[in-house]
Amino acid sequence: MSQPAPKNVSLFVTCVVDQFYPEVGESAVRVLRRHGVDVDFDADQTCCGQPAFNTGYWKEARPLAERFLDMYEGIDHIVMPSGSCASMVRVFYKELFHDDPALLEKAADVGSRVFELSEFLVDVLRVEDEPETVPSDKPTRVTYHEACHLRRELGATTQARSLINSTPGVELVEMEQSEVCCGFGGTFAVKYADISGAMLDEKITHIRNSGADAVVACDVTCLMHIGGGLEKQGIPVHPMHLAELLDKGTS
Repeated sequence: MSQPAPKNVSLFVTCVVDQFYPEVGESAVRVLRRHGVDVDFDADQTCCGQPAFNTGYWKEARPLAERFLDMYEGIDHIVMPSGSCASMVRVFYKELFHDDPALLEKAADVGSRVFELSEFLVDVLRVEDEPETVPSDKPTRVTYHEACHLRRELGATTQARSLINSTPGVELVEMEQSEVCCGFGGTFAVKYADISGAMLDEKITHIRNSGADAVVACDVTCLMHIGGGLEKQGIPVHPMHLAELLDKGTS
């Protein structure tokens, strides 16, 4: 059984979800509410600063990061449907503010209350089961792609799999090299398009060979990259965020 849900939970939806995949944010809200969480969404939220930081524009990233810290300073739990954004706040804010003791302390404090969605469900809420039934249009065989930051920076390697395995009527079929990067990496895909494309092709080969109906991940950026490659190659495998798979309200 799930533990009593924490109060004062705020959803940080991320830029890409907000602009391109709002349905993922909606699914995340429904999943959290189903487990008793009173979800708050601050409409004034903006970028966490990750794109600028990753591209080397630390000076430009700092105001965004400072704003994030100010907005979420008093929040008990900040949940993100993204391992990369959660990593930015929990891990890389410490690097960004390494030369400012006050902001470094604040970053450590706020970062300790930031969770990627699957982490929050499993590690905080202790979710052990999922809905008794799922819509008939849900995929029956899914494979799982491990997003890089989720695995390498947050160390979250089991939570998503646990949730997939507990979803009735859904079988998890592991692909070969599920932990290997899909080749997106933000601006990496632009600066090194040939390398990125080769990595994507290899990932798609493993997805196709798994025999799955859908590929599930916890970051929509990976899914955007993988989904584009699947569509281009005419492979009928559906890219799906974990929140959408868990959301019994998804049509």
